[in-house]
Amino acid sequence: MNTNLRIGDVLKEKGYVTDEQMNQALAYQKEHRDMRVGQILRELGFVTEEQVLDALASRLQLRIVDVAQLPVDVKAVAMVSRELAEKNLLLPISVQEHHMVLAVNDPLNYFALEEVRQQTGCQLEICLSEEEPLRKAVSYYFAEVSARQAASQANVGFTTTAADDLEIEDLENSDDEAPIIRLLNSLLERAIKTGASDIHIEPFEHETRVRMRIDGVIMEYVTIHRNIHAPLIARIKILANLDIAEKRVPQDGHFRVKLDEGNINIRVSVLPTVFGEKAVLRILASAAHLDHADHFGMDDFSYSQFAPMLNYPNGIIYITGPTGSGKSTTLYMVLDYLSGRKVNISTIEDPVEKNIPGINQTQVNVTAGMTFDVGLRALMRQDPDIIMVGETRDGETAGTSVRAAITGHMVLSTLHTNDAVSSIVRLQDMGVETYLVANSLVGLVAQRLLRKVCPSCAREMETTEQERLFLGRDVKKIHRGMGCSHCNHTGYSGRIAVHEILPVNNEIRRMIVDHETIEEITKYAVEHQHMRTLKESGLILVKEGVTTPEELMKISYGE
Repeated sequence: MNTNLRIGDVLKEKGYVTDEQMNQALAYQKEHRDMRVGQILRELGFVTEEQVLDALASRLQLRIVDVAQLPVDVKAVAMVSRELAEKNLLLPISVQEHHMVLAVNDPLNYFALEEVRQQTGCQLEICLSEEEPLRKAVSYYFAEVSARQAASQANVGFTTTAADDLEIEDLENSDDEAPIIRLLNSLLERAIKTGASDIHIEPFEHETRVRMRIDGVIMEYVTIHRNIHAPLIARIKILANLDIAEKRVPQDGHFRVKLDEGNINIRVSVLPTVFGEKAVLRILASAAHLDHADHFGMDDFSYSQFAPMLNYPNGIIYITGPTGSGKSTTLYMVLDYLSGRKVNISTIEDPVEKNIPGINQTQVNVTAGMTFDVGLRALMRQDPDIIMVGETRDGETAGTSVRAAITGHMVLSTLHTNDAVSSIVRLQDMGVETYLVANSLVGLVAQRLLRKVCPSCAREMETTEQERLFLGRDVKKIHRGMGCSHCNHTGYSGRIAVHEILPVNNEIRRMIVDHETIEEITKYAVEHQHMRTLKESGLILVKEGVTTPEELMKISYGE
């Protein structure tokens, strides 16, 4: 490779830049010495990244690759230091004997390439990648390497005696280099980089299994030595301000970690099991991409039904769905929107998952006697216009919320029900008087999350006879992901929300008071209010190729 070659010369050869443009770029570089010429030319708008890569590929006879589509060997990644890879934006793809395939964005960075050769002892086969996909891949795979190395080091470094000693005495004041601390930090980083919502740390007789929930599905991750379990749980308890010595009863807490993505809240639940304490770490405030973010994650039709509810001066709106269906995320988006109005907004939450400027947020503390019901009663004396109750768990909270709505407050809360209309029965089962339910409700929103087909490996295919029976005869084709490195070979990447929205009008209030059935209320809502059920909302996404029939079945419940 010609080490005297410069990017400007390559681009001029291809006719992508002029001498005048190059002179401008070089003059700009004198003021911004940390930037490379290729970056400057792109920033000034003289060339596109595609043109730069095309010119380099043509001149140096290199291939351009999509790193998201490539199977990446984690062993190859581990051969190069993370600092070198992140600083110079390069990623080992594979290694065989002394031959390594290396993806780079700048093949003219000869010093970085030489350092890779020295670290690995390999001959390099260079391929080119666009900057942003490569940056994401570097972040993802080195988080994976760090987590596995930390687990391996902890496995090797612990004996039974050492683990028992470390559990209480050493963890609270140890530095970040301690094996257990490094292990937990790496697991958290890996989970966040991967977009996991939960980390499960599960003890068994001979080992501890770590699993992660990604896009709603539990996936095996790593197995660690049984001796490591107790000190790892102890470290989690210290961070979450839980009682280390207490191992007989469940404990809940939370802590915050700081990564490149910002401050991220971690909710902790510890539960005694036969072989020790199981810990589940829920990762909150994810910076993941959200479809229809300007419409609270709703499509245009759902938003048109939901938005008018927010203009009511009083009443209660419930967001319903099972755990992990994105209810809290939707509520926070709504609160962020409402905070722009001249209103006093107060919340009672367990825990406070996200801090919103201009909103008074209160944390539930059961030990101190601060329950949802107690906190809600206190909030009503704080002259609020809008109250958000994190979760309606019992009859007392439900009753107080409903009374708050009737006495002139707008109340937002979540409820665990299968669909929107079932919330009415759920409130009645909690002991709320029927007339209070009818007079307080403004609207009910049922929400689910469906996994999206991975765009990188999606393929169109014919529907089977069985699928047409479920989807409808008119659905001839669907999309499925074949599995690639971008989606962890699952065929899915990311999730999208679907909604069933029931605005409560006078007729529905009458039906509630008359104790009419869920089926009758649903029939009225579909026929007269054009309510779209969860299945209908999901079916639209299947037809559009966004999700699959298998995902739709999860929310249909035999409809």
